[in-house]
Amino acid sequence: MIDTSQFTDKKAAYLTLGCRLNFSETSAIGKTLSDAGFRKVRAGEQADICVINTCSVTDIADKKCRQAIHKMVRNHPDAFVVVTGCYAQLKPEEIAGIEGVDLVLGANEKFDVLNFIEDLHKKGRGEVHSTAIDDVTAFHPSVSHDDRTRFFLKVQDGCDYRCSYCTIPFARGKSRNGTIADTVKIAEQAVAEGAKEIVLSGINIGDFGKSTGETFFELVKALDNIKGIERYRISSIEPNLITNEIIDFAAKSAHFVPHYHIPLQSGNNEILGLMRRRYKRELFAERISEIKRVMPDAFIGVDVIVGVRGETDDHFEDAYRFIESLPISQLHVFTYSERPGTKALEIEYTVPINVRKQRSERLHELSERKTRAFYESQIGKNAKVLWESTRKGEWMHGFTDNYVRVSAPYDKSKINTIEEVVLKGFHPENEASLPALSIRESAGLL
Repeated sequence: MIDTSQFTDKKAAYLTLGCRLNFSETSAIGKTLSDAGFRKVRAGEQADICVINTCSVTDIADKKCRQAIHKMVRNHPDAFVVVTGCYAQLKPEEIAGIEGVDLVLGANEKFDVLNFIEDLHKKGRGEVHSTAIDDVTAFHPSVSHDDRTRFFLKVQDGCDYRCSYCTIPFARGKSRNGTIADTVKIAEQAVAEGAKEIVLSGINIGDFGKSTGETFFELVKALDNIKGIERYRISSIEPNLITNEIIDFAAKSAHFVPHYHIPLQSGNNEILGLMRRRYKRELFAERISEIKRVMPDAFIGVDVIVGVRGETDDHFEDAYRFIESLPISQLHVFTYSERPGTKALEIEYTVPINVRKQRSERLHELSERKTRAFYESQIGKNAKVLWESTRKGEWMHGFTDNYVRVSAPYDKSKINTIEEVVLKGFHPENEASLPALSIRESAGLL
């Protein structure tokens, strides 16, 4: 058993890259270190230990992780540096060779960080502790409170899908989860700590229940019964797993908000087949139509990948027209990058880099038009805004239940409160970029 008394009042710095799930897991690692005596480093202080939780969804993500590691080492030259996350699971030796890195922890080891640090003496080269991903079976629940007002609740991990372009199963392992009862307890604790909004997070959350014989719909119904919660958001769910019963239940729920993030990846059926996705675009269109039927003001974000192996100009144009026809609110556009070990590398036709960039730019422009159109449709409507602690000049910001970003004069007393407002129009400081609406009047705090 390690002697944790040596860590009393030692300072820890944390950096998280990538998805919301990573933020939740960094919070769990931070709690482990805090319980052992570490405190979070303050501005201007030198850390004794640095923990970097990485992402590896694309080549660009890998590059950003390397840059972040180098920067952390420069900013805290004497700190013991720990790197974990998806990049660490996929390429541990590569990270171990980065100057200044002392410890690399895989997917199974990151939650047991105390068992590997022993002391905080710098090492000559990074020490790797990693389990083969097929042997990773444990589920580690976590919840994080970000710098705003949302709590991110990890309800599921891993993925049993084998999409041809994706390395996530290699980094995260098989789909797994805790029980509904345990998940509800964690959510109740978050509410007790002041959570007004909880975001359900995971790698493939619609697959919840595989390891416990339960279902995601049963989890949704159980969470809806928790007293004191104002909002739940479903962070991202596969189109073949968001059923009509989930959509219809959420539409009637007082807590699940009209905001969805659904990965499409391509709007062309032939490319969906090459991607080894588990649906065709017709099913995706049906799901979007059902959401809009029961929740006309729902905000719908969609993931799309451009430039995958095999995607011809005709494929892209067909996909573009399909996406353009959908009543969605925003696109998250990813430019395809070749990932070692993926089946997509077996596809012969390679899209030139400059063409990938052009296609990405067109979809970003389409996204901006759709987001602005959605915001314009909300002007003049009543809305409930959860105000955040972030401040820009004399303005504060918050989000409505359907994810409209709203600005108002800063008022500290409103932070983490829900206010009923009428949406006025585009805020001048945001009109040229991602829009934000300002309020015309308030109707009291809720």
